[in-house]
Amino acid sequence: MSETNPAAAAATSAEAAPHRYTAAMAAEIEARWQDFWDADGTYAAPNPKGDLAGAPELVARPKKFIMDMFPYPSGAGLHVGHPLGYIATDVFARFQRMTGHNVLHTLGFDAFGLPAEQYAVQTGTHPRVSTEANIENMKAQLRRLGLGHDKRRSFATIDPDYYKWTQWIFLQIFNSWYDGEARTARPISELVAQFESGERGIPGTTRAWSELSARERADILGEYRLAYASDAPVNWCPGLGTVLANEEVTADGRSERGNFPVFKAKLRQWNMRITAYADRLLEDLEELDWPEAIKLQQRNWIGRSEGARVDFPIDGEHITIFTTRQDTLFGATYMVLAPEHPLVEKFTPEAWPEGTHQVWTGGHATPAEAVAAYRAQAAAKSDVERQAEAKDKTGVFIGAYATNPVNGDQIPVFIADYVLMGYGTGAIMAVPAGDQRDFEFARAFELPIHCVVEPTDGRGTDTSTWENAFGSYEAKIINSSNDEISLDGLGVADAKARITEWLQDKGIGEGTVNFRLRDWLFSRQRYWGEPFPIVYDEDGIAHPLPESMLPLELPEVEDYSPRTFDPDDANTQPETPLSRNEEWVDVTLDLGDGPKKYRRETNTMPNWAGSCWYEFRYLDPHNDRQLVDPEIEQYWMGPREGRPHGGVDLYVGGAEHAVLHLLYARFWSKVLYDLGHVSSAEPFHKLFNQGMIQAYVYRDSRGIAVPAAEAEERDGAYYYQGEKVSRLLGKMGKSLKNAVTPDEICAEYGADTLRLYEMAMGPLDVSRPWDTRAVVGQFRLLQRLWRNIVDETTGEVTVGDAEPDEETLRALHKAIDGVRQDLEGLRFNTAIAKVTELNNHLTKTGIAVPRSVAEPLVLMVAPLAPHIAEELWRKLGHTDSVVHQDFPVADPNYVVDETVTCVVQIKGKVKARLEVPPAISEEELEKAALSDEKVVAALDGAGIRKVIVRAPKLVNIVPA
Repeated sequence: MSETNPAAAAATSAEAAPHRYTAAMAAEIEARWQDFWDADGTYAAPNPKGDLAGAPELVARPKKFIMDMFPYPSGAGLHVGHPLGYIATDVFARFQRMTGHNVLHTLGFDAFGLPAEQYAVQTGTHPRVSTEANIENMKAQLRRLGLGHDKRRSFATIDPDYYKWTQWIFLQIFNSWYDGEARTARPISELVAQFESGERGIPGTTRAWSELSARERADILGEYRLAYASDAPVNWCPGLGTVLANEEVTADGRSERGNFPVFKAKLRQWNMRITAYADRLLEDLEELDWPEAIKLQQRNWIGRSEGARVDFPIDGEHITIFTTRQDTLFGATYMVLAPEHPLVEKFTPEAWPEGTHQVWTGGHATPAEAVAAYRAQAAAKSDVERQAEAKDKTGVFIGAYATNPVNGDQIPVFIADYVLMGYGTGAIMAVPAGDQRDFEFARAFELPIHCVVEPTDGRGTDTSTWENAFGSYEAKIINSSNDEISLDGLGVADAKARITEWLQDKGIGEGTVNFRLRDWLFSRQRYWGEPFPIVYDEDGIAHPLPESMLPLELPEVEDYSPRTFDPDDANTQPETPLSRNEEWVDVTLDLGDGPKKYRRETNTMPNWAGSCWYEFRYLDPHNDRQLVDPEIEQYWMGPREGRPHGGVDLYVGGAEHAVLHLLYARFWSKVLYDLGHVSSAEPFHKLFNQGMIQAYVYRDSRGIAVPAAEAEERDGAYYYQGEKVSRLLGKMGKSLKNAVTPDEICAEYGADTLRLYEMAMGPLDVSRPWDTRAVVGQFRLLQRLWRNIVDETTGEVTVGDAEPDEETLRALHKAIDGVRQDLEGLRFNTAIAKVTELNNHLTKTGIAVPRSVAEPLVLMVAPLAPHIAEELWRKLGHTDSVVHQDFPVADPNYVVDETVTCVVQIKGKVKARLEVPPAISEEELEKAALSDEKVVAALDGAGIRKVIVRAPKLVNIVPA
C-alpha cells in the first residue's frame, strides 16, 4: 500500500530535539554496537577444551545450545518473513545468557542444492561463485539485525572441510549393518567375521564364505549394509532429470520443486536403510519435547501396523503377502501383485490357461503381451494417480493361479496399479467382501465375492445384492473354517490371534509388524552436491575411499545440468553431469592392494545430507581429526536428566520439514550413536515451529501479481494504476511482488524496531499478516523509552536517585516477573506488552524515572532490542556490555496485588463485588460477603441453604 514514512517526521523534528531517537540515530547506534560485539567476541561460547576453550567459570555454567534450521542462501536475499525465527532464537539466547547460562548460538548455511545449480545453468556462473556471493549478502543482512551469533562456529555445507565429514559419515553408514536382535548398528566387519566363522548362516547358499567370489560377497553384504545401491522402483522425474525421494513428491504425484510429473522407473540408486530404525524412530518420539502435530506426522509417515505374513503357494514356490486382516483369509478370492513385482515374469506362462475370462486378458493374445502393455501403462502414472479411490479399476490376469492356504481354493493372480511395490511385499490377497477397492475390482473382472464377516447393517450375506464392501471390525467372523480350524463366531481380535497361531504352526505364515516407511533414496543426478566417496572396480563392485582421500571434491565440468527430458516422457534414463568429466571419473588408485583402475560414482548426495549432522559440527567446527571431540559433544548435547537421548536444547524452524530433514537427521544421529561417535541418540530435544509472516497479494484481472506497494485502497476496494485488483492473504515473496526486505525497515526505523515488531505481531507459533504501517508503533515505544532516560535536547541522562513510590514498584516487579516468564516460554509478544505497560506508566508519572527502575527496564529490553539497550546501559554509567548482565529478579512482595476483586453471586447472578486481600481465608471471605449491604439487600431476609466459597475471587450464595 502506498504510505508515508512516519519515522520521517521524527527525523525532521530532530533539529528541535537534536538527541531524539530517530531512524538515523538508530542506524548509528546499531552499526557501532555491532562493530563492538564483533571486535569484543561478545557472543563467543567457550568449549570445555580445544581451540574454542574458554574460562573454566564460564564452562561451569549450565549450558544452552540453541539452533535455527539452516537457511539456504538464495540470490533474492531475505524478506522480512525469513528472520522471524532467527530473531526469536536470538531473543531467547540473550535471555539465557542473562540468566547465567553458557549459550551456544550460531548460524551456518545449507548451500548445496538445485537453485544454485539452475542459476549456473542459466548464466554459466559456477555454483560456488554465486552461492558464496549469496552467503555474504545474507550474512550482511543478518548482521544488521543484531543477531548474537558465535561467528567462529559458522560454516557452509559446500566447504570442503565440512563435506569431508559428510562423506566420512556416509562411509560409516556404508560400513555398518543393523543387528535386529541387539537393536543397534554394528561394523560390517563384525558381520563378515560371523559369516567366516559360521556363527551366522550365509543367506541363499550352503557354501563357506571363503568359497564365494568377490561379487557374491559384495551382493550378500549389500543386503545388510545401512547404505547400499540397488535396482529398485524409484521416483523418476524426466522434467528435472533426476530421481526423487518419496518425501520430495507431492500428494498429487508431482515434483515438489518445479511441479513436474513423477513416474516409477527401475534404476540403480543409492539408498539409506532407514527402515531398520523404524521402531526406534517411533519409540523415541515419546522422549522428545516436540509439537504433537509433528510427532503425529512422523508416526503416520513411519506407519507401523501389526498383522501377518502369509505364503500363498504357486507353481512349487510361493507369493508372500502382508495383511492386517488375516482373520478374513477365507474370503480371499484372488491376488494382486504390483506391476513392478519381480515375481511377475517368473509366473507368467506363454499362453492363457484354458477357460480364461476374456475380460481378464485386456484383449491381448498372450499373458506376456498383456503384462508388458499394462506395465507400460502403469509406469506412466504417479503413485497418487494409481491409488485414487474414484478411478476405474484396471488390471490384467498374469495367467497363473495361487492356492489360498486356508481352504485350498485356486485363485487367479492379477497385476493392478492400485497395488504399490513400496508398501508391504508388493502383493495382496484380495478379500472383495471387506475392502472397497477389491470389491470394485472384483465387480469389474467378474470375480467371486465371499462374505466372511457377518454384516451388522441388515444387508444379509448374499453378496450379489451388495452395492459396496462391508469391513467392520465390530462384527463376527462367518464362513471361515476347514478341517483343522474354525473362526466362525469369533470377534475380529480373537480370530486374528487364532489364525495367526495356526499359520505359524503350519509354517505358512507368522505374526509380524509392517511399516509404511521406505528406505531413503539417497542419490541424485545432479552436479551441485556432495560426491560419493565410492569407486567401482572392473567387476562393478563398490569400494569405499579411505579417510585419507577425503574430502573428495567436485571437479570442474563444462555443463552443470543433468540431461532433462520431456516432462511427460517416462521412458527415459538419467544422465549425470559428473559422468561427462572422464578424467575425474576414470582413475587409478591404490586402495591398499596396489594401483588399480576404478570408476567413480557419478551421482551426488541429496541436498538433505549436509543438514543431517550440522548440529555436531557447530560444537567443534575446526576439528580436522574427528567429527567432533567426544568431551565437547557430551558437554553440549549429551544425555541429561529428563532427556535420556540428549540433543539440542532448542531447535526452531518450519513445520514443513516434519518428514524430511527432521526424520533424516534423527536417523543419522542414531547410527552415529550406535557406532560410538556421539553420546546423543537424538539430535534435537526441543523443537519449536514458528508461524509464517504472510502478506497480501494483489492480482489483476489476468491473475498476475502487481506490486503490493503501489496498490491503493478506495471505498473498500483495491486498485493498481486505476485498474481494480483482487487482494488475498498469502505468502510473501519476490515473485508475488509483495516482498518487504529487512533492509528497508532497518533503514526507515532501525533494526531494534524491526525486531520488536516481528516479536510483537502475535504468538510465535501462529502465522500473521505483515503490515508496514503498524511498524511505527514499536518505533514509538523505543522513542518513549529513550525519552524516559535521556533528555532529547541535551542528550544527558535524566534519571533520578529518588526511591520509587509504591505504585511504581508494583508496576516494575510485576513487569519483571511477567517478562521473565514470557521470555522463558517464548511468549515474546506478551513480554513486549508488559515492557510497554511499564514504560507507559513511567511516561505518565511526570517525574524523573528513578535509576532503580530505569536500569531493570533497560535490562528487560536488552534481549528484545539489544542495540538501544547497550546504548542506554552505557549512558547510565556502566562500562560492561549489557549482554552479560544478570536479568532482573522480581521481589515477590510487590508481585502480589494488594487486593483482588471478589464476585458475589446469588442464584448465579452477580449482586456485589468486594475488594479483598489475596490471602483471605474462605471463612473470612464468607463473612465479608454475607455482611455486605448489597448482598443483605438482595437476600431481603431470605434464609441461606448453601454458600460456595472459592477464595479469593468467588462467593456463590444459594438461598433457602
